[in-house]
Formats: sequence, structure tokens, C-alpha cells
Amino acid sequence: MHKTIGEATAFVREFAALSPDLEHVDALVCPPFTALAATKAAIGTLPLGLGAQTMWDLDAGPYTGEISPEMIVDCGATWVILGHSERRATSGETDEDVQRKLEAALRFGLTPIICVGESATDHAAGRAHDHVVSQTRAAFADIAPADAQRCVVAYEPIWAIGSGIPDDPESANDVMGAIRASVAGLQGARLLYGGSVKPDNISGFVAQPNIDGALVGTASLDPRSFAALIANANSAVVL
Repeated sequence: MHKTIGEATAFVREFAALSPDLEHVDALVCPPFTALAATKAAIGTLPLGLGAQTMWDLDAGPYTGEISPEMIVDCGATWVILGHSERRATSGETDEDVQRKLEAALRFGLTPIICVGESATDHAAGRAHDHVVSQTRAAFADIAPADAQRCVVAYEPIWAIGSGIPDDPESANDVMGAIRASVAGLQGARLLYGGSVKPDNISGFVAQPNIDGALVGTASLDPRSFAALIANANSAVVL
């Protein structure tokens, strides 16, 4: 819940002025619903993607306050985050909710970014693999492998989000290897790590074989930090 319309468009202008190297990465921003259309207009021809932070799973109807996939597409977005840990915690989203939303996103041509992750308690008890694999399989229930390959999965250990203490790249890579192997089609999909990602640690994550990028929170709110994240991710990948 950051950025008014004016703040979001200023972010894009300031980011573009930094001349970020977007040739070898896919980068996108996910502002609040209120700023989607204005952010799309500000992006213009800049090769920067646009996504929504969540959505409802039905096309229309008596669901006051909800946003449909068609409305997101109408604003110019082509990506959508589903099942973020904050949505699961504050809005009671379940694995079944995420599965329905994933199906709806694919139906409207959106690329879903499915978030999974374990709590500090599960992590300490050695249940990280079992928890995220269960979440992943539930989200992709009845999804064909070809459609699963079109999706993105973000591993966001809840205990690392906003804590300033990220997971070790090797540990995250291990969990994400289990995610990749858990559903047919994810072997060819992109996996992101999220949880206290910063410009000074992103290189270590994207250098891992199962980590294709990052879902970034606080460190993405400033255009200079966002550009540095992209630059450092670029430098860590052999082109």
C-alpha cells in the first residue's frame, strides 16, 4: 500500500531518467489498483512491465470492493501477484482461493506470480519444503503443464519479509528446487526469491540455478534502488 497516482508516475519518470539496462531482464512494477492506468501511461514505450497486486477470481458480479481480471487487463496490466503472504495473513486468502485466481488470470491472458512461503515456526522445525510444496501443488491443481510453464512462482519465506534478514541464497535455492520439481511444467517456469532482497544481495540470489529473479518489496520503492537492483542482477548473469 504505497504510491499515490502522482507518486507512482513520478517513480516511473525518475526511473526512466536513470537509463536502466532493461535489455537483458524482465522488470515490472505492481502499484496499487488506483495507480495502474496512470502508471501504464507513464511507462509509455519503456520496456517495463505492469502488474496488479491481487485480483478477484470472478469476471463480474455483486462483489463490492473487488477487482476482476478484466478490470486489471483494461488498465494495461499483464501480470498479477497472487497469494502474497500479506494477503493470506490479512485477508484470509486460502490455497483454494489462489488456485481459482490462478485459473482466472490465465483465462484473461495475465501472467500470474504465485507466492508461497513458510512461517518462522515452520522454518525452524524443518518444514519449509513440505509447506511450500503443499502450497504450490494446491495452487496448480488441475493446471496443465503448458499453462504452469507460463506462470511465475515466488518463494517468499515469511520470516524474511521486511526483517532485513534474508534467507541464504543456497538455502533458498534448495527450497526453490523442491518447488520447481513439485508440479509438472514448473521445470520450465521462472522462480523468484522474495524476502529482504536489496541491491547489495540480489547478485547472490540470481546466481543460483533455481532462482531466476526477485520479488522485491521495500527496496523497490525508490527508483534509484530499483535501478541498482536491476543493474546488479544483470551483472550476476552470464549473458
